[in-house]
Amino acid sequence: MRVSRVSFGGLFVSKVGGDYEQARAALARGLELGVNYFDTAPTYADSEEVIGRAMAGSRFEYYISTKLGGRPDPFEPRNKEHLRISLQTSLGLLKRDSVDILMIHEPERPGQYDWFESWKPVTGPVCEFLEECRDKGVIRYTGLGGTTVHEMAYIVKHGKFDILLTAFNYSLLWREAMNGPIPAAQKKRMGIVAGSPLQQGWLSRRYDDVLRNPLPWLSPIRRQQLLRLYDLSDETDMPIAELALRFVLSNPLIDTVLMGARSVEEVEKNVQAAEQGPLSKRVLKELDRICAMAPCRPCEEPMSCALGRPAYRGPGRLR
Repeated sequence: MRVSRVSFGGLFVSKVGGDYEQARAALARGLELGVNYFDTAPTYADSEEVIGRAMAGSRFEYYISTKLGGRPDPFEPRNKEHLRISLQTSLGLLKRDSVDILMIHEPERPGQYDWFESWKPVTGPVCEFLEECRDKGVIRYTGLGGTTVHEMAYIVKHGKFDILLTAFNYSLLWREAMNGPIPAAQKKRMGIVAGSPLQQGWLSRRYDDVLRNPLPWLSPIRRQQLLRLYDLSDETDMPIAELALRFVLSNPLIDTVLMGARSVEEVEKNVQAAEQGPLSKRVLKELDRICAMAPCRPCEEPMSCALGRPAYRGPGRLR
């Protein structure tokens, strides 16, 4: 599949991100600007329904991926009837007879489903179901959508899948995926999708005012790192979000980057940034130095950015 370099992550075109008309306009604008890959999932609120309704009868050609899991409730990951219900419900909401990619959703995240019967090789009813769907033409490719580093790399290495979606662990300041799932997927010639390039809000905007005041949970190293990143933003005259998106796009191993756009304005900004192409070697080298300031995530730090949430006081202490 020849996918656009920047693509659509479906969570924020659901009711999580705003009303239907806003989502419809954002999706339509993306198609007009050449975005041709859209990723969604049953657990992204009403994202599948919104995408199906908004894009029905579109004059543009596009690719779509969704995931297994979450329905029926309770969902049994080794029950083929439940897998069938999950896919058929998705197809109905998307108003399609088939999807281009069907992924197992977070097969490695703690507290999620126990999908596999064997771990070497990775096998189970879900793997059989994916192959059966591909043989019938209901899906074109199989995939994994996950958020960990080492366990996801293990599943890639010992399983048989076509596409990897790795989220939360490959961005401008967080690069753990280069230690596991991305090189593992490259060795198996899998397509590679990067999610959350703005790292759950950490890289979506600046927090200068917040960083001027010490926060009890924010490590001094992270504070210094972010301030140095803001200096680079000023030096290059590039917004933080553009730096972050173009950094991921600068990696030739990444086939497409999911944007979490929820409005026409955000779609246009992301596409414009992508059209500027990879960052210069000088900027990439400086970003390497900035990233090295904090080589691992401080333990008090939440995955979603809390710099704009005054009530956050650290793990387990949200007031």
